[in-house]
Amino acid sequence: MALRIEYLPVHSLRPYERNARTHSDAQIDAIAESIRQFGFNSPILIDDDNGVIAGHARLAAARKLKLDTVPCVRLSHLNDAQRRAYILADNRLAEMAVWDEELLKSELSELSVLDAELDLSFLDFKFDDLLSENGDDHGSQKPKEPKLLHIFEVSVVCKDEYEQKAVYEHLTGLGYKCRVLSI
Repeated sequence: MALRIEYLPVHSLRPYERNARTHSDAQIDAIAESIRQFGFNSPILIDDDNGVIAGHARLAAARKLKLDTVPCVRLSHLNDAQRRAYILADNRLAEMAVWDEELLKSELSELSVLDAELDLSFLDFKFDDLLSENGDDHGSQKPKEPKLLHIFEVSVVCKDEYEQKAVYEHLTGLGYKCRVLSI
């Protein structure tokens, strides 16, 4: 089955009402900056009724940029259950990725030499930390084993929004990175 890109009006796309994935303003701003610098290179996945399956954040960024049309791929082959399951799978699979810090450092270093005008600050990498670290503490040429970053999450079910706020404030006060989700 060949997928076909359609350019559809932004106003014709309907976000999925039950999308469990949330996007911060900072993330939408970063996606908008990526689109501004590199173009809209990742189409929004939609159903036959122009309902968004994947690409809610890209759609929000397109709206922020006041784009008239966006590239879309219609996934007509999914039934309702498959569509809903794919929405969850697509978001969860992206969370499971980790960075190879050594390759990331190398890539950032080479990019800074190739194009000094390239601005990737919207990606929120800690450039100074990544680029200033010496590859070996003892000066030998042996490469270090790549360190992989892992993300571990804990979900807390609260009885109401006030308890949720208290838990959030407590955990962020302890230095944990937290996000608030309402289901």
